Amino acid sequence: MQRDSLSDLTVFMAVAEHLSFRGAAGRLGLTPSALSHSMRQLEDRLGVRLLNRTTRSVSLTDAGTRLLERLRPAVDQISDALEDLNEARKRPLGRLRIYATNLASVAVVAPAWKRFLTAYPDVDLELEVGETAIDIVARGFDAGIGPQDRAAADMISVRVMGPIKMAVVAAPSYFAQHPAPRTPDDLARHSCVQYRRGSDGAMFEWPFERHGKPRKVSVSGRVIVNNTDLALRAAVDGLGIGYTPEAQAEPFLRSGQLIRVLEDWSPAFEGLFLYYPGRERVPAALRAFIDLTRAGRRGAQMGTSLENPFSSLQASRA
Repeated sequence: MQRDSLSDLTVFMAVAEHLSFRGAAGRLGLTPSALSHSMRQLEDRLGVRLLNRTTRSVSLTDAGTRLLERLRPAVDQISDALEDLNEARKRPLGRLRIYATNLASVAVVAPAWKRFLTAYPDVDLELEVGETAIDIVARGFDAGIGPQDRAAADMISVRVMGPIKMAVVAAPSYFAQHPAPRTPDDLARHSCVQYRRGSDGAMFEWPFERHGKPRKVSVSGRVIVNNTDLALRAAVDGLGIGYTPEAQAEPFLRSGQLIRVLEDWSPAFEGLFLYYPGRERVPAALRAFIDLTRAGRRGAQMGTSLENPFSSLQASRA
């Protein structure tokens, strides 16, 4: 349908509802002569008379009545759709789609989703977890959560989690048979869960830091993995000492399935950011999620942080 036809139909409905060119003109902010011209155009285009009009009165023809009856439901649907958009602008509703790294899903989304969905019952949350940097706009996501370098230059990024400390952990059953390490050098006498980098195939050296002095330690062990989920599982199963982000180890530390060591040697890496396109007209559901996660973020007061030691490793998990 051409724009002119839609505009003329709008004029027709206004005139038909008021049965007056003057009344319709006042509603639409146009002159009666402009409305009369639009009606003549519409009738000429359709080849049928829609209005009977004199200088004193206006009435609908049979064709005009039938057209009005067909147009009213369509206009009502359009009005309802616009009202839904207006409601969505004012209050959170609809589906919120987020793409997050595994760590972000565990450390940011999972701790907040019950509070978020309880507070906003008209919102559905869809979470997709992946380690590959993607174009979230092209894939239809409202936002992404991960390292800050995931955000494109023209995106807005908001910190949702402060620097994240690393954790060196093992099961009580492991420490029942081996003395706990007191320094990173003691790891040479332990079986550790090793990581192999996906980018170059090299073994991952464990970063440590104390009194502002960073160092890396090569470890050995019988189990080799390439993601932190498997490292945690291996540690819980008593297969050795694991090195993992604190946020992922925390549930197992609380339950007693893991014991933490070398905490004063464990460094922190830069935290996590939520990123999304555009600063204006942010969907209400996304704005509410940002506000909730920022209010509840942990570790924000931690000091300086290092580059994420797992960034290249995680990128290989695509």
